[in-house]
Amino acid sequence: MKSFFDQQFSPSNFSEIEKGDFDQCIFENCDFSDFDFSGYKFSESRFVNCNLSLVKLGDTAFRDVEFVECKMLGLHFEDCNDFGFSIDVKHSLLNHSSFYQVDLRKSKFKNVDFHECEFAEANLSKLILADCRFDHAHFERSILEAADFRTASGFSINPVDNSIKKSKFSRENISGLLDVFEINIE
Repeated sequence: MKSFFDQQFSPSNFSEIEKGDFDQCIFENCDFSDFDFSGYKFSESRFVNCNLSLVKLGDTAFRDVEFVECKMLGLHFEDCNDFGFSIDVKHSLLNHSSFYQVDLRKSKFKNVDFHECEFAEANLSKLILADCRFDHAHFERSILEAADFRTASGFSINPVDNSIKKSKFSRENISGLLDVFEINIE
C-alpha cells in the first residue's frame, strides 16, 4: 500500500489518489462522491470544502481527521476501522449518515447538520455538540453521559431508553427530552 505524507490534493491532482496511508495530508475542494475509501487510512489529515457523499467506508481509518465545510451525506461510519477513530467536523452536513455503535468520545462536532442520522447504541459521552442540529435523528440505547447539548437543536431523545446522566441541556431545548411523553409545554 502506498504512503502519502504532508501532501496537498485538489481537483487538479486528486485523480492521483490511490489506496494507501495518508498522513498529515490536506484535501481541498475535491469531489469524492460515490468514491470507495475502503481500506484507506487517514491520520492527522484535513478535508476542506469536499463532497464525500455516499463514500464507501469499509475498514477506512480516520485518526485525528478534520472535516471543514464538507458535504458528507449518507455515510456509514460503523463500517470504519474503529481503532483510534477520531474526527473533528465543523460547519458541515452529515445528513442521512449512520453512527450505529460508533464510539465518538474522541470526536468533535461544531455547527453540524445531523438530519435523519442514526445514533443507535453510539457512545457520545462528554461530547460538546455546539450549534448542531439533529432534526429527525434517531437515538436508541445511546450513551450520552455528560454530553453537552446546550446549543444543539431539533433532537428528540428518550431519557428512558438512552443514558443521559450528567448531560447538559438548555431551557430552550429541554422539550427534546419530553417528546416521547407526548406532553404539551407552553
